Amino acid sequence: MVFLHAPSVYDFRKKPIFYGPVSDVIPSSPVFEMYPIGFMTISAQLIAAGYRTRIVNIAGQMLADQKFDAEKKIKGIDADVYGIDLHWMPHAHGAIELAKIVKKYHPDAKVEFGGLTSSYFYDELIRRPEIDLVMRGDTTEVPTVKLLDALSKGGDLSEVPNLVWKDAEGRIHENGVTHVLEDLDSVIFDYGVMIKNVIRTMDVKGSLPWKSWAETPLTSVFTVRGCSVNCAECGGSRDANGRVVCRHKPAFRSPAKLAEDVANINSYMKAPIFIVGDLRQAGMKYADEFLNAVKELDPDNHFVIELFNGANAEYFKKCDRAFGGGWSIEFSPDSYDEAVRMALGKGYTNEAIERTLPAAFENGCSRFDLFFMTGLPQQTRESAMETARGAKRLWDCVRKDDDLFIYDSPFAPFVDPGSRAFEDPEKWGYKLRARTLEDHRKLLDSPSWKHVLSYETVWMNRDEIAETSYDAAIALTDAQLESGRLTEEGARIRNERTETARRIMHTIDEALTLDKEECDRRLWAIKEEGVRMMDSTITDKNDLDWKTGSIWANAPRVAVGLLKSFGRRSR
Repeated sequence: MVFLHAPSVYDFRKKPIFYGPVSDVIPSSPVFEMYPIGFMTISAQLIAAGYRTRIVNIAGQMLADQKFDAEKKIKGIDADVYGIDLHWMPHAHGAIELAKIVKKYHPDAKVEFGGLTSSYFYDELIRRPEIDLVMRGDTTEVPTVKLLDALSKGGDLSEVPNLVWKDAEGRIHENGVTHVLEDLDSVIFDYGVMIKNVIRTMDVKGSLPWKSWAETPLTSVFTVRGCSVNCAECGGSRDANGRVVCRHKPAFRSPAKLAEDVANINSYMKAPIFIVGDLRQAGMKYADEFLNAVKELDPDNHFVIELFNGANAEYFKKCDRAFGGGWSIEFSPDSYDEAVRMALGKGYTNEAIERTLPAAFENGCSRFDLFFMTGLPQQTRESAMETARGAKRLWDCVRKDDDLFIYDSPFAPFVDPGSRAFEDPEKWGYKLRARTLEDHRKLLDSPSWKHVLSYETVWMNRDEIAETSYDAAIALTDAQLESGRLTEEGARIRNERTETARRIMHTIDEALTLDKEECDRRLWAIKEEGVRMMDSTITDKNDLDWKTGSIWANAPRVAVGLLKSFGRRSR
């Protein structure tokens, strides 16, 4: 089985697209070349069952090399099953185009889709001629093994849990989502899978999780699948999980197994480790057990933890004792306007945030990232602007040399299918422009991020959301300058980039009013400038990187880790 990861839009290199700030606060580019962790865990499960796998990041290679021929690459890969992720909605265009290419060159192979978005739009997907199978659910490692068992041994596909499939006559069958793990201890998280994949295929670029990963690697351990929090706009919320993947309560990985994952990563590399999910979500006993286990391991990796609400000095002291290689925090209040935050379902106050910040830095936190958004329920233009201006108050809560980074980006490009806001948009003040998968696919092929937006709100239309996003970016930069955290030259450069991005957006708006020939001419005339703006539009994306050695600097540790893994497998 080969796992293929698509760009958001295929082929973005041959289209005049201005992505804008839609990915300014995530590691990957607007091409969304970061593939999901499921590629690694499903691969590990298949390898343990005796199957061969390969991960090929088509999006990453297209982004890294303008001359990379995706069709030629896919044509040259021989597999029985091609797994394509449609986990995040922004891949709705590219994923299906890859499926068409696979069928063009490998008509007898099976094409399987999986991921959260696939699970939501499974009925629409399975009706497409280029798709043979859709695997629903969020713990599909074992079902995928059963699928390959059935395909390779002539078994009955109706016995494969979570599978939607077509028979020889093209009839569609739904097996139902019956495999929903209650805990994650049986899932194999092994970064060695990716490393061994590179060694076996000699395809370094094709295996990288995202374009710049080799230079600034970041790894992850997963505390949970599912969520106990119910944010209205989130496709991974409690309600969305129940609706999309039949998960009605979170499945946690035990503290002991999570610590094993840490040890596994540490054996291969010194890269930072992102702990996905607030450790306190399963209770303080869970958090304490994991932190104590990590303290015993004493890894030299830097750790990044998530907060879903405020935290106190006692918790941060425990983190500081456990993470000898240093630690940072990611926190997404989404808005500084408490009315907006409460409407979303985040039940904590600004006072809680303002207490959390100094408590973290006073107890060992080396860096704190705080994220706000524009385009939320109950959010007016003034509310969004006050959020950006309110950043100064937050910076003033901590010392000048404390590394507090505050980001403000548009809620883009889509309202998550399955979220409460998507299912009942009027209640949350949304006016949706896309309901089906095909609706979203068509929007992705638009020339400007503003025209890709799948929504407006009763408080702001698309034009107002876009303009306010840029205005808020300038207000945030000004607040950072006033707080003494940015030089006048740095502020000038950032605000100039923001205004350049705004000008490109306006140029596209004007071009779209013209006839097709003149429109295309004007769009192509600004493509190169748009590409230069792609990685850092309204922020400095380098701020997101943790200072660490490249993957190549970890080569000796990787070699030792591989030897240990072979030893573990032989036992």
